[in-house]
Amino acid sequence: MVDVQTPPADAKKPDPATRTAALWATVIAVPIAVIVGLVAFSQIKPQEEGTAAAAPSASAPAAVPSTPVQMAAPKLDARTTQVCLAVTSQLPTDLRGLPGRKVSAGPEQNAAYGEPPVTVACGVTQPTMCERIDGGHAGCVPLDATMLAMDGVCWWAKDGPATDVFTTMDREVAVQVTVPSSYDQTGQWANEFSQPVVKTVKSRSEGVPSGCRG
Repeated sequence: MVDVQTPPADAKKPDPATRTAALWATVIAVPIAVIVGLVAFSQIKPQEEGTAAAAPSASAPAAVPSTPVQMAAPKLDARTTQVCLAVTSQLPTDLRGLPGRKVSAGPEQNAAYGEPPVTVACGVTQPTMCERIDGGHAGCVPLDATMLAMDGVCWWAKDGPATDVFTTMDREVAVQVTVPSSYDQTGQWANEFSQPVVKTVKSRSEGVPSGCRG
């Protein structure tokens, strides 16, 4: 005799309508979840891009006027002209990231960089030391003036309200650098021109402050 298993009388067969509804719920739920995820991602991504775009660029160059920097160009004798041509030929095209600028006169003896401009003038009046601590001849350099010996060049440093002026004291042709006071450590900016001066302008021994003599 073969045993035949008969399902309990109270067991219910799956309702076809219920299975169909569950299947459709699954089919619809999956795309909706994907769509919701995409929408959420699209809301986040533009915000991140917008935040990055709003951050300022630290490497963006400062705006520099296209107009020439106003500089005087006194007439130079033949020897001084030759020396100054040599000096300007050795000057950098940019100065610590400041671009070179045109000058209003004398490009063979003058140069400028950035805004506010750092300027270089070759062939200026040769500075001379005063005879006494309380003065001397007109325009002389005070005996207690600040002298900076930087990379082989003796610079007379004169502080001003708007610009600091640095003038060579130990060269046969004087070179003068003006640096706006708004720049940090103005002496270091002037020192950028020490090597071009050493390469192109002969040193002199007379009239050089004792603190700058080698």
